[in-house]
Amino acid sequence: MPLSHPFDASDLEDGDTLHEECGVFGVSGVSNAANFVALGLHALQHRGQEAGGIVVHDPDQGFNSARRFGYVRDTFTDPALMDTLPGPIGIGHVRYSTAGSKGATAIRDVQPFFGEFSMGGAAIAHNGNITNAEALRRELIERGSIFQSSSDSECIIHLMARSLQRSIPDRMEDALRRVEGAFSVVAMTRTKLIGVRDPLGVRPLVLGKLEEGYVLASETCALDIVGAEFIREVEPGEMIVITPNGLESRRPFREARPRFCIFEHVYFSRPDSILGGRSVYETREAIGRELAKESPVEADLVCPVPDSGTPAAIGYSLESGIPYAMGIIRNQYMGRTFIEPTEQIRNMGVRLKLNVNRALIEGKRVILVDDSVVRGTTSRKIKEMILDAGAAEVHFRIASPPTAWPCFYGVDTPQREKLLAATMSEEEMREHLAVDSLKFISLDGLYRAVGEAKGRDPNQPQYCDACFSGEYPVEPSDQIEKGFTLKAAE
Repeated sequence: MPLSHPFDASDLEDGDTLHEECGVFGVSGVSNAANFVALGLHALQHRGQEAGGIVVHDPDQGFNSARRFGYVRDTFTDPALMDTLPGPIGIGHVRYSTAGSKGATAIRDVQPFFGEFSMGGAAIAHNGNITNAEALRRELIERGSIFQSSSDSECIIHLMARSLQRSIPDRMEDALRRVEGAFSVVAMTRTKLIGVRDPLGVRPLVLGKLEEGYVLASETCALDIVGAEFIREVEPGEMIVITPNGLESRRPFREARPRFCIFEHVYFSRPDSILGGRSVYETREAIGRELAKESPVEADLVCPVPDSGTPAAIGYSLESGIPYAMGIIRNQYMGRTFIEPTEQIRNMGVRLKLNVNRALIEGKRVILVDDSVVRGTTSRKIKEMILDAGAAEVHFRIASPPTAWPCFYGVDTPQREKLLAATMSEEEMREHLAVDSLKFISLDGLYRAVGEAKGRDPNQPQYCDACFSGEYPVEPSDQIEKGFTLKAAE
């Protein structure tokens, strides 16, 4: 059987990575909106490689949509397909499933979702996770709702359908007040483009200007690719409604102290994006500098685990004075495989994706800088590759604190008992990985790197750092109902 979606070497590592959540993009007031949406989704491909979808509206042809598995470059570049998506307004979504089913049978879970209401049609695309989705789903089904997908995001459409408000934006406000968790939503009607962030602003959403129209996107890199001017971030708890007459800002939620996901700075966002007025690349370089201050070691080379470890490795090298080198080379063409992933191929693991630059490594004491350690299987294999190439010593430096708790806000993480840091101390992890040394940046150090000079205030953390601290800013009620135990109060 051929693969129905792109194959990545990380798929072979038994969940040993934190998968991106999703990416959303919307545009209005332009001709051929679908082409702009496809470009925006291409820029956001790092946030979801499983599938993508586009919904548009044309005054003559009404709403049209297309949903496909695979990369944007392989699907939404077909002129015949794009010709079926006319109109001046459209939204899109790239997906890595964090809720709902996966695989070829799950095209019904691919967003955007669409619904017909008494006042007209509306489509929504959601980045995040609804932590009370199962309770809402049970309630809605008991009241007669018929779900078409297994996605938590579909709850929003059904809540909108049951609202008694008289406009789509009002119904969306009504629906989202019932929702718990993290959500950045881009939605559209026949004439309106809508963007909303949850009250804590856990997931990103930005606003841009393009010609006579506007753009909403998960990251600023998606504005750059379509030539849009960055205006500002959509603020936590804000709803923006864009019509042909202009832009309206609403505040539908009770005010709360923002808790943006700190891992967006570490890993998820593209390095050329801007988050909170800060360059992601510069923040990651600052993380590497902070890591070098906290955990120095004598060595000959600083090498990144590509590609996400590169800026932090550069920062570590600059701060420590140890030369930076590309000791590991990434296969840039590892999008699809021409070989069915048999057991023999699976055993190759990361060698399909990464190769050691033996001439640089041989006889050297090497510092490997990576963004995270999840299960540890990938780190062990990379270490073995480095030793096989003749390295004298291998030292791991990790540009995030130990990931000891699962994320319930839109990041696909293993169950807690499968996280290495949940069951082992740092020294036990070092022994398990069989490396000469292993050090993670401290949570205080990470906060300093993202601009909090005094580190993390335990009484008022500025970010959502639940995957490191176990302190969840929104109670994951569905998971607690299933038996998940929160961190005990200290």
